[in-house]
Amino acid sequence: MRALNILVATADAERLRGALMLAAAQAALGGAATLFLQTDAVALLRAPIVAPRDAVHRLAGLPDLALLLDDARALGVTLIACQSGLALYGMTATDLPEGVETGGPVGFLQTTDDQARLLFA
Repeated sequence: MRALNILVATADAERLRGALMLAAAQAALGGAATLFLQTDAVALLRAPIVAPRDAVHRLAGLPDLALLLDDARALGVTLIACQSGLALYGMTATDLPEGVETGGPVGFLQTTDDQARLLFA
């Protein structure tokens, strides 16, 4: 199965939610999945992790953003927070949820070979 790499570039919790759901599905099927949260998207990883529509999702029997993030990591989804985004929001690696790596766009693109699917959320 081809790897799935997703770039999340804005601080839109619903875009991150969609990217996490797709990445988790990929991982559940046995494929590799990586999410790269660039610049403003990194702010979504600041504790506590909450999204404006979390209550609506919970009422529908769906996980909130924090649980979805935990589930994706448990399935083996790689999460990378952009170092520039960390600096932009005055965060450090210790502010990130456990298991979230730090990196930059060059490193992310180096892991995206010709066979991988690259999506933008």
